[in-house]
Amino acid sequence: MEVIPSVCDDSNSTESHVKADKHIRRRKLSMDVENDIEYLYEAVPQLSTVFHILDKIGEGTFSSVYLGEALMANGTKEKFALKHLIPTSHPVRIAAELQCLTVAGGKENVMGVTYCFRKDDHCVIVMPYMEHQTFVDIIGLLSFEEVRQYIYHLLKALRHVHQFGIIHRDIKPTNFLYNRQEKMFALVDFGLAQGTTDTQIELLKVVKQKTQKCGGSTGKPETSQGKRAPTSLEFSGLCKTPRAVFGERNLNSFTSVPTKTTDPKLELVKPTKTEDPATRKFISAHRRPVPVRTPVSNQRPNQRMTPAAVNLGFTCSCYSTDRVCNICMSRKQQVAPRAGTPGFRAPEVLTKCPNQGTAIDIWSAGVILLSLLSGRYPFFKASDDLIALTQIMTIRGSRETIQAAMTFGKSVVCSRELPRQDLRTLCETLRGRRPSPDDEATPHPHRDTSTRHHHTHDSPISTHPPGEPSRQHLPEEDQTLAEPEAQDERGWDRVPDEAYDLLDRLLDLNPAKHYCFHSSLPRKCMNFKCEDVLFT
Repeated sequence: MEVIPSVCDDSNSTESHVKADKHIRRRKLSMDVENDIEYLYEAVPQLSTVFHILDKIGEGTFSSVYLGEALMANGTKEKFALKHLIPTSHPVRIAAELQCLTVAGGKENVMGVTYCFRKDDHCVIVMPYMEHQTFVDIIGLLSFEEVRQYIYHLLKALRHVHQFGIIHRDIKPTNFLYNRQEKMFALVDFGLAQGTTDTQIELLKVVKQKTQKCGGSTGKPETSQGKRAPTSLEFSGLCKTPRAVFGERNLNSFTSVPTKTTDPKLELVKPTKTEDPATRKFISAHRRPVPVRTPVSNQRPNQRMTPAAVNLGFTCSCYSTDRVCNICMSRKQQVAPRAGTPGFRAPEVLTKCPNQGTAIDIWSAGVILLSLLSGRYPFFKASDDLIALTQIMTIRGSRETIQAAMTFGKSVVCSRELPRQDLRTLCETLRGRRPSPDDEATPHPHRDTSTRHHHTHDSPISTHPPGEPSRQHLPEEDQTLAEPEAQDERGWDRVPDEAYDLLDRLLDLNPAKHYCFHSSLPRKCMNFKCEDVLFT
């Protein structure tokens, strides 16, 4: 990226700056945003010599995104997205995100990286800026052809990153930018990315012997222009002290740590000692005896207190029941990755399955397609993982969920059987293209739109209307967009069965089938022109 300092004596440059300032004044920035921009300039002084920060356009748990403008060497101005990571971000995680953007980005609808600035514990990743529309604002206005294009390009991007062994882990509409006018797409935010066992991203490699690897790629990553990516942030020097890459300890492995390594660059970290709750109780009992609870009638006056310990070889009596026994309570808690956004987490994530792969991204893409076909966003909204799993059962069926959980070693108990719903019937009912069971039971002479848009937190499915929280907030000329007649003009009366067949495969509860689907799905699943790229 060839840029020159934004302060220039050229009259044309001065005139353009005046126009930019007028544009900023038209959109009055809040005091909080102005303070954040000033703080960013102070934290990373290099930015002021290159960029003129116009606005704050996004904020998440681990980063904030700003819109910056730079004066290029040829005299033109170009906009960039500046992602400021929180100072407490782990250095290796920052380096891993940069490596994902460098190796896999810049092509196939995946956002690339242009530059990176670092000052002390502050890091700013510079990426090309793409104007885009908010998903919730356009979901009720999209034609079926636009939905087809959207999911096609999303799956295309996922296939590309999965070929590098990258699990994105946070697939959702806000991380897949969409420019409706230009028909441009971009997958962004690899801050939560993890690697498969055969990942090509060095910093995402899975080391199973409870070791953590610090260092960068041995090769030189290439950008989409064929040039070596800028190295303002040196991967190899980021981790000076042994620390866990992702801040979690693998408590599911008991493999001993190797004492020798043939690679001098590989730094072995001795795992932190973890205590088993049952063992901890046994040890503490020797220091201070804990009485065993026995019925009062059976206690003898001089009965000796015995330490309470749990034999790890015991088989519990609560398996597949609605209660938890003392043996299970004394076992160590199972740790499994659960990073992601509520409402888009796959069943294997919700049930803490330790072995997770690229299938969790496929599931999230299925949830997005479910929102697109039904016109409801967000579709799932739960306060915890168990409620989220229950909501999935209401769509996919309780029996199917229980059977799928057994395939990855989990037992799910449901108090009553929930039937599997037909996806076409569900989506067309939510779109208002067919009457709901309540409407058939109590027909109304006039359509009451207020009941359709009433939202309750107890409902397993979010009932926000397509595009906007309430139709009365739409202009009068736009209120017909949600009517069946307007939907017919946008192709929603001609949705092929293949679309719902694809949705059914994306939302398959068995993650093992997702891998087969991702590599070799029959062409008939996507007869609406997506098969040439996705499934060859």
